[in-house]
Amino acid sequence: MTESPELSLRKFVAPEFIFGKDALQLTGRYARNLGAQRVLLATDAGVMAAGWANRVVESLENEGIPVTIFKDISPNPRSQEVMNGAEWFRQQQCNVIIAVGGGSVMDCAKGIGIVVSNGGHILNYKGVDQITVPMPPLICIPTTGGTAADVSQFAIINNEIERVKIAIISKAVVPDLALIDPATLTTMDAYLTACTGIDALVHAIEAYVSNAASPVTDLNAAEAIRLIHGYLNLSIAEPDNLAYRGQVMMASLYAGLAFSNASLGCVHAMAHSLGGYLDLPHGECNAMLLPHVIGFNQSAAPQRIAQVAAWMGLDTTHLPTAKQRTAIVQHIIAFKQNAGISHTLGTYGVSLSDLPLLAAKAINDPCNITNPRQPTQQDLETIYREAM
Repeated sequence: MTESPELSLRKFVAPEFIFGKDALQLTGRYARNLGAQRVLLATDAGVMAAGWANRVVESLENEGIPVTIFKDISPNPRSQEVMNGAEWFRQQQCNVIIAVGGGSVMDCAKGIGIVVSNGGHILNYKGVDQITVPMPPLICIPTTGGTAADVSQFAIINNEIERVKIAIISKAVVPDLALIDPATLTTMDAYLTACTGIDALVHAIEAYVSNAASPVTDLNAAEAIRLIHGYLNLSIAEPDNLAYRGQVMMASLYAGLAFSNASLGCVHAMAHSLGGYLDLPHGECNAMLLPHVIGFNQSAAPQRIAQVAAWMGLDTTHLPTAKQRTAIVQHIIAFKQNAGISHTLGTYGVSLSDLPLLAAKAINDPCNITNPRQPTQQDLETIYREAM
């Protein structure tokens, strides 16, 4: 008897999470439950200005928990920022880390935890399952709707010397708790909403077409795609509408659970190279590359990509293969442009002479492993050229 592919061995890892309005008010209680004696609060200037970090500090102080703030974190967090944060953690004699911010803040916080417990330099932990000692307790409070670092096994750190992002993938970087409060999205501007929302869409699509997908990750990916398609542009049009923001935040959660367990693909591999090289927003890098990677993958996963299109309201079942590919690619392009993302690589000054270097860095990214069609370096260079 032939074994069903649904019965193949798969694991699913997720942290404890609490989703809903005012979830961040629970920070102090849960920090106390984790044995917090002194907290390192990782955040950035934008989150401080929006007031979310201060609300977390108040929650901690209400529980009598001392807190020190580390806010010197850039978009696309640099390895040196991680090392500085780890040194500050030690100097201040902290024992718990709380991250309040977007993906950059949460990734930096994960990096700090890795170095504090394991020593050495953060760049030494590049790749899969390189972390041997558990991090200090980590609570993540996301303030953007897309990165899902609050529930994932990934940490992305910028190697500023080589100008490339590295992926650290390990169960050890899954936070102990995520407090997911949709109200935090109401302070995002339209551009950040679009970039992070497209990031969530890419997470879901790449998880669904991944060669490590499972029925459980498929469920999460499917709902994420439907929600992003249905609510991202609405939330951009009505930024104070908490119902719309909540649906986008839920999509981010679903997409995070999907990609954390099914992994990603060429979009992220190429975005890590591009973002590290030019210091561009991660979500926008994904948006520029997504249509062209979908076109590349279509021959390897035609049914799954057609299903993605259907979840986005596009029926391609009546079209021949070549026209299916064109229709799907054009639909994705139109969706991201409606969200306000219309730049190309050429817009940012990428030249043809840059493409071999970008492709050479991208081909070594572990996200390629689970792409449905295994790329060559030349394939990646071609995709970059199409995104010009």
